[in-house]
Parts: sequence; structure tokens; C-alpha cells
Amino acid sequence: MTQAALSPGTQALRAEAFAARLPPLLVAAERVASTVAQGVHGRRRVGQGDSFWQFRPFVSGDAPGRIDWRQSARADRVFIRETEWEAAQTICLWRDGGSTMRWRSKSATTDKIERADLLLLALASLLLRGGERVRFIAPGLSSLSGRTALETLASQLALQSGEGGVPEDAALPRHARAVLIGDLLGPLEDIHTAIARLSAQSITGQVLQVLDPAEIGLPYTGRVRFEGMGEQRHMLVPRVEGVRDAYAARLQAQQDGIAAICAAAGWGFTVHRTDHSPEQALLALYTALSPVVGKWR
Repeated sequence: MTQAALSPGTQALRAEAFAARLPPLLVAAERVASTVAQGVHGRRRVGQGDSFWQFRPFVSGDAPGRIDWRQSARADRVFIRETEWEAAQTICLWRDGGSTMRWRSKSATTDKIERADLLLLALASLLLRGGERVRFIAPGLSSLSGRTALETLASQLALQSGEGGVPEDAALPRHARAVLIGDLLGPLEDIHTAIARLSAQSITGQVLQVLDPAEIGLPYTGRVRFEGMGEQRHMLVPRVEGVRDAYAARLQAQQDGIAAICAAAGWGFTVHRTDHSPEQALLALYTALSPVVGKWR
């Protein structure tokens, strides 16, 4: 999760390129979010608030003051009036924008950073629809809410290079939730440091590894030259078939290491392939966040 810093000029060019595709990206994010929203239940839950949710029968242990006498008078049973939990949760987002994310194989239709941006904005759309607050993990930014906040988040995303790993952000709300998206092919020590730093701020969350299908299956044969990205060195492999098993074992060890780091911190970890449906990954993230979003910050 560590990349060399980009020059201001390069950052500006990348921001301009990103901004140029914002309208179609936002449309795609909203489409993906709408598809997932149709297949999940609402985020409402019992709690402190003023909005009515439902009546339910009185059971032993319920406080008498919660009885709705008007509703009870209409039936032969005593009913409790339940209200909806209205405390919004802050969800903090980050995606890796390093050089390794800007690659795709011939078997994929999108590169990893395009898929990460799509998932990030689609998740933000779902969360904003549910009344939650959303912000990026980046110094100087604040939490946003409301459906109109999505455009602001998209504009801010254009300025988030993601280079250098997850940044330190002392202003993140304690007990917030976080979602980190990247290919996570860097040293496990960097990943552990990032999650430990967030955990020290009483933040838990989800980590999503986005990989190209070729990075998972290594579908090459014969003599192949692998070109490094950024500061990575080139590598010439005389016979790829001979290293495929070792490569698969190395990738599995990396994923096992990430899963162990996440489990120790109480985080979740999932893997997404860019040749798979973005809706599938978005639903997994949204569902993982649902049981706790809405608790008091």
C-alpha cells in the first residue's frame, strides 16, 4: 500500500482526466446503487428517535410508559409503539490510486482503479440514500450527508491520488466505520500499519481487494516479460507454466495475511475480480456495513 509520491503536475493531470469522466461515472455509480437498493431491505432499526416505525405486542419486561394506549384500545392486546433509530453513522472511504491499480488485462473490460472508483461512489450513493454521513479518509475533509453530496464526493475523489497508502487523518470521528479498496499487493506490514492506526481511533470496517482476473489465474504460457509499474522492476519468465503454482501460493499467502490482519482488528475482508459484477461486490460491502450502521457515534 506504499507508492512513490506523484508530482503536483502529474496529480493535476490525473485529476483533470478523472473530472472529464465524472458524469458517466456518476451515472454508472447511481445505476449500480439503484440495482442493489432494489434487492436489499431498508436500514431502519429500533432505537431512539421521533419517527414512528411499527407497533408490536407488549411482552414481559417492556416499560409501561412505552404502551400505546390508543392502538391497544382498538384490539384485544396491549401494543408497544416503536420508533426508528435516527442516529447517523459516519462511513470513511479510501481507495488505492497507485500505479498498480491502473492496469488491466485483455480479459477484463475495466482497470482496477475504474472499478474501485465505481464501487466507492456507488456505496456512497447507497449510504447517503440511507441517511448516513460519508467522507474520504484525507486531512482537511469533512463528513457529508444528503443525496446532493454525491457530486461533491465525486469531485473530491478526483483529488485523492491514493499514492502513499491510507493517509493519517486525526479528524476521523471515533467509532466510525471505514471501507478501504485496493489491490493490496504491497507489503503486509503496510496494510497492518494502516488498519492498526484506524483501529486506534476506534474505527472498524471492511477491506476490499480488487484484482484483475489475470492476477488471479496467471493465464499466460511460454516466455513472458512482465513489465513493472512505477518503481517496480521488469521480470522475464522463461516458462510461465513452471511458476504458476508458486504464484498462486504466494497470492493465497498474501490474502491469508490480509484476512488475518483484518480478523485480529475486527474488520471484514473480501475479494472482487474486475470481470465480475460490480453489483455483487457492492451488495457484499453494503450488507457487511448494515448491522452496525445507525448506532450512535
